[in-house]
Amino acid sequence: PGDILVITTGDPHPWAAHELSFGEASYWAQHDAGDDVFYADAAHVQRAAGRPVVVFAANGGPAGATAAALPVALARAGALLVVCGDAKQINSVLGAGV
Repeated sequence: PGDILVITTGDPHPWAAHELSFGEASYWAQHDAGDDVFYADAAHVQRAAGRPVVVFAANGGPAGATAAALPVALARAGALLVVCGDAKQINSVLGAGV
């Protein structure tokens, strides 16, 4: 589980919301420990360190959140990037013609 980073563009994952209820310092300490799956909001993806597996969930949020965060997610993925969301939007951000 410590190999996985999940990034969301819209509503935070329920586990991230739960962890944040203990405060930012505790939340980021969990990230730094690297012992478990870490859930991060795309707005804070610059602060998240790389992990072997990154799951990027384009689940809403501000227009452009995907465009801003997806390249960072790609850079954070050491071995595998899994992208979920609207294929047309994702492909336009990645420059893929499908």
